[in-house]
Amino acid sequence: MQDIGGVSADYSQVLNPARVAVYDDPLIAPRIITVAPTTTTEFIQNLAVCIDEQARRLGGNISYTVILEVTENFINAQFREIVVSILDGGNTIRFTDQGPGIADIEKAVRPGFTSAIEPMKHYIRGVGSGLPIVHDWVELKNGHITIDSNIGNGAAVTISLVEEPEPIQSSQEAVNAVQMLGDKEKAVLKQFAVQPLLGVTELATRTGLGPSSVSYQLKKLEEAGLLASNTQKKRLLTPLGKEVLNEIGL
Repeated sequence: MQDIGGVSADYSQVLNPARVAVYDDPLIAPRIITVAPTTTTEFIQNLAVCIDEQARRLGGNISYTVILEVTENFINAQFREIVVSILDGGNTIRFTDQGPGIADIEKAVRPGFTSAIEPMKHYIRGVGSGLPIVHDWVELKNGHITIDSNIGNGAAVTISLVEEPEPIQSSQEAVNAVQMLGDKEKAVLKQFAVQPLLGVTELATRTGLGPSSVSYQLKKLEEAGLLASNTQKKRLLTPLGKEVLNEIGL
């Protein structure tokens, strides 16, 4: 049983499956691979191996050790709602969860800082070396790592060996569009900074909005020229949508 609502837990067993979204083509829906729940040690190993195999199949060069280090960190989220997205020919991997988030992102990449409690240390080292190892390896490879956290609503760790694009200069049209966005529209649009192709059901889960509300917000965002639909009724950002995300700091 896992820690829910502050109740102490036995971390020996994972209760929830993880989903690995493999983007063979960024304009079509990803292939989804489900990693079944099992014992914690076996689950972490199975998930890391799956991610590594799929990234390498696309031609990626991210180290298995790096993948394993980030995968182990999911124990801090009690393995809730894990989604791992593999993009850019396997050279960008985004790890997301719906756990408690990261209280201090700056400290998270410092050696020795850990939020692991004693029961977790039966399954991971728990000495604060994971993200610092990842950070140093990515820098050595001239890549980049980004860590985003919504306290109480999950975290996202992205590691990439793809050169970061030049900052987008926001046009006046993008500035005007930001001023017209309501809170619900922003909440929906922000999800595309985490995953590039999303449908109504996924957005409802991620935002906590009802499907009808999500559909309404999507319609408004499409009418504003910020999102477009593909043939599978998934939405993706338009160039203007990317400018708007840049303007609101994502």
